[in-house]
Amino acid sequence: MGVAIRTAGEGDREAVVRLLDEAFQHDPVSSWVFPGEAYRRATHHRLMAAFTDIVLGEGRVDLTEDGTACALWLSLPADAHDEEDGPARLREAVDPDNDRVELIGRLTSGIHPSGRAHAYLWMIAVAPGRQGEGLGTALMQPVLDRCDRAGLPAYLEASSARSRKLYERLGFVSTTPALDLPDGPRMWPMWREPRS
Repeated sequence: MGVAIRTAGEGDREAVVRLLDEAFQHDPVSSWVFPGEAYRRATHHRLMAAFTDIVLGEGRVDLTEDGTACALWLSLPADAHDEEDGPARLREAVDPDNDRVELIGRLTSGIHPSGRAHAYLWMIAVAPGRQGEGLGTALMQPVLDRCDRAGLPAYLEASSARSRKLYERLGFVSTTPALDLPDGPRMWPMWREPRS
């Protein structure tokens, strides 16, 4: 599939935030973090903006040339560790009265593997009207090919059964027990060893 992909810059920030917000409005985890459709529509974009800012500053955002899909990647060293107060600061910046913003950060940090450098796919989004066309695979495959050449594993958390199937096709496997959010959906931590 010939999909033109480029690295997003600061000038793409608003487009990436809009895309993430639109793509994750009905995601099970986003629906748990921001319960209620009206509340989610009013607030969710702030979390997507915070994620975008972090990755634009510390990682890389790959964006299809037509702006219908993006992937947020971080390169994590073997000794990477999260800031202890990072989830609390995120909650304060995004939605101070919503403890689930902080809780999701703490829970995902708790299952994130350490001890080996790896590429971390923080989020991948495809516009709702374009899902199922292979854009997610087109975004991920070049990065996974680079990981294979460099002998670097990759990690992600699948937030839906549908996305989990895509990641399995790309060589990811569940590594630890699934993360069951309190009174909420399941997330699947997934690891991919480099292929030779």
